[in-house]
Amino acid sequence: MTILPIYQVDAFTENIFEGNPAAICPLQSWLSDDQMQKIAMENNLAETAFIVPFEDAYHIRWFTPAVEVALCGHATLASAHCFYEQLGYDKDNIRFFSKSGWLTVTRTTNGKLTLDFPADYASETQAPAGIFEGLGISPTTVYKGKFDFLVELDNETAIAALTPDFRKLSNIESRGVLVTAKGDSADFVSRCFFPQSGIDEDPVTGSAHCLLTTYWNKKTGNSRFNAIQLSQRKGKLECELRGDRVLMTGSAKTYLKGEIYI
Repeated sequence: MTILPIYQVDAFTENIFEGNPAAICPLQSWLSDDQMQKIAMENNLAETAFIVPFEDAYHIRWFTPAVEVALCGHATLASAHCFYEQLGYDKDNIRFFSKSGWLTVTRTTNGKLTLDFPADYASETQAPAGIFEGLGISPTTVYKGKFDFLVELDNETAIAALTPDFRKLSNIESRGVLVTAKGDSADFVSRCFFPQSGIDEDPVTGSAHCLLTTYWNKKTGNSRFNAIQLSQRKGKLECELRGDRVLMTGSAKTYLKGEIYI
């Protein structure tokens, strides 16, 4: 029998039971892909992060309950929080190597964490079949980034009122569908739907803000934003476009720690 440590952290929030929960499994060497996928399925969270030492840093991989993904913000933030708060890591920043290249998380002076991620850029595209029916909205302009489709709605109220048909959205060939609007109490708001990846609605999606930040930069000319993801659990992010990188700052809280028996 193998016993593995596991932690669960709520990311992009200052309170447990809010933000986006992620599981973190620090390892000394990789498990098989099948084992990692089964652990993620058993955890049944938006993402489970697996981490092993790599050179003078760490290698990180992320799994939803259904698939491995190429980039995940909230589970990276949660992993860094776990290293600082649970595993005795004491350097100012922590570097992760991933399928999307090198990622850095820096601890700020006020105790928050800042992700340094690659920017993503939206291009206007033909609407995929089912996107408007799936979102329950009238036809409008659709954009596409590296991973996701993006639609802007009129206001925050329209974002909050959406009741998507996840079965229809699941047939769209992309990681997911993002909706965004100018916010009432934030610079912009969003909701993020990923039924294609086994997650109907993600509570807070760091990687989506790599696209949302550049989109709102192009619309407004601003480079810094306060953002809120309007899921039931909600999450808050401070976003900044800096060159070809997006910085996302937020807090995290440890919910549990335990052991996995394989």
